[in-house]
Amino acid sequence: MEKSSGEITLLLKRVAAGDGRAGDKLAEAVYAELRRIAGRMMSWERAGHTLQPTAIADEAFLNLIDQPERNWQNRAHFFAVAAQAMRRILVDYSRQKRALKRGGALERVDPEKAELGTFSSPDDILAIDQALDRLSAIDPRQARIVELRYFAGLTEDETAQVLAVSPRTVKREWAFARAWLYGEMTKPPQ
Repeated sequence: MEKSSGEITLLLKRVAAGDGRAGDKLAEAVYAELRRIAGRMMSWERAGHTLQPTAIADEAFLNLIDQPERNWQNRAHFFAVAAQAMRRILVDYSRQKRALKRGGALERVDPEKAELGTFSSPDDILAIDQALDRLSAIDPRQARIVELRYFAGLTEDETAQVLAVSPRTVKREWAFARAWLYGEMTKPPQ
C-alpha cells in the first residue's frame, strides 16, 4: 500500500521526534521508492556488479535512520538525502574495488555514456564523483541539482521544493551544470 506524500512527511516527523514504531511504518512506506532509486543507480553500472539494489536501499535506509540529526523537511527532502547516501555507498564500494584491483590514474568518462546511464568500471563512478566535487566547490547548488535530478530522479518541481528555489531556476542551473560536467568529462587528462 503506497502512502501519500503527507503521510510520509508525518512519519518522518515522528521518526525525527524519536518514535521507534514510526520507523517501521516509515520503512514500509518508503522502501519501494528507495529500491527504485537504487535500481536506477544500479542500471548505470556495468553488468555483473556485485552490489544489488536491495542491499543499497537497505544500507541507505539504515544509515539515514541511525543519524543523530534527522531533520527531514518532507518526502522529497528525505529521498534527496537517501540518494546522496546511495551515491556515497556506490563511491565507497568503487574505491574499495579499485584499491583491490590496482592503482593508477582515473580514466575519463564519456559524458554521453553517463547520460545514457552505463558505468563500465569503478573508475567511471569515481571520475563522476570527483567532477561533482569540483562542481560543488564552484557552485554547490548546481552540484546538488545534479544529485537530485540525475541520481535521485527527482522532477524539476521536487528538486525546486528541496532547494527552496523556483522550478525555472532548477531548469536553468540543470542545463548549466550538465554543460559544465560535459566539459570536465571530455577535456584531455593533464
